[in-house]
Amino acid sequence: MARFLKKNKASLHRTPGSVIFVGSQKMDQARVSVMDYDQGDLRELEPKKIDEGERFRKTDTVTWINVDGVHDTELIMEIGRSFDLHPLIMEDIVHTGQRPKVEEHDDCIFLVLKMLRFDEDQEQVIGEQLSMVLGRTFLLTFQEQSSDAFDSVLARIGRQKGRGKGAGIDYLAYALLDTVVDNYIFIIENLGEKVEDLEEEVLSSPSQEVLEKITRYKREMNYIRKAVRPFRELVQQLNFLDSELISDKTDPFLKDMQGLALQSVEIIDTYREMLFDYLNIYNTGVNNRLNEIMKVLTIFSAIFIPLTFIAGVYGTNFTYLPELRYKYSYFVFWVVLVLVALVMVRFFRRRGWL
Repeated sequence: MARFLKKNKASLHRTPGSVIFVGSQKMDQARVSVMDYDQGDLRELEPKKIDEGERFRKTDTVTWINVDGVHDTELIMEIGRSFDLHPLIMEDIVHTGQRPKVEEHDDCIFLVLKMLRFDEDQEQVIGEQLSMVLGRTFLLTFQEQSSDAFDSVLARIGRQKGRGKGAGIDYLAYALLDTVVDNYIFIIENLGEKVEDLEEEVLSSPSQEVLEKITRYKREMNYIRKAVRPFRELVQQLNFLDSELISDKTDPFLKDMQGLALQSVEIIDTYREMLFDYLNIYNTGVNNRLNEIMKVLTIFSAIFIPLTFIAGVYGTNFTYLPELRYKYSYFVFWVVLVLVALVMVRFFRRRGWL
């Protein structure tokens, strides 16, 4: 399946709001986990039925319900009915090719973004869609597969450290978004080190392997950019939202995250410019080597042109060629050839062509 655009044949000619999975299934079975906590207590469970997690919706505690595996459309629709989600929200959750965005509804805020990870073996960035529904008393998150991306947030909540345990739903959503953008920066720095190390190879040995690395890193940077630039817009929209679901206490944290998102975009643009420069340097090096080769071949051709002319004249079959009967004609012939070649080589050296 294409990395930059998901094929959408399954949802063609369907009415808007149809819950049809678009993407590649990454789990055998979907899994639901619930974390419900306040300043003094923490409850975690993996309900077999969604109504077991739904009961936390009416409490005054912070309830985070996470779903791993959005391919299970029946489960998504069941959750949608339980939490009164708009059909378009459910449609976007199961369509894993969504562009990062934020939508404000009557009783919730819906966010879609990309989570990234870097495969060291393949040197490839792998993306996964993350959907979030921020309600008054709950936060729903939907991931394509299980991951350890939010383990640090879970650990902080479990240890009752930081602001997370005593803050509201909106701060929990911020903490998850902040983890995502921190991972962006980590991946960009990791790939950026490889880009910077490539400079010496480009200057010293512009080979086909170097060209393949430049092309591969350009592709990966473009893939990261496709996720990070819309994420910056998403954070900007969150900052401008006038919603009761986001408290004034969370606003400074969102503004800080906006700075991180902007920094990520600037770093990506810097590395993309470096890769374009490397490509120009590579092409210049290849052209210079080609010019040197053509220079040598041209000089050899220039030297042999008069020699070929002389050999052609004295290789004719005229009967009355004056020098044919001269005893030392052959040796004179070679002396003339050598002298002409030496004179031309000396002339090229004095002109700086050799």
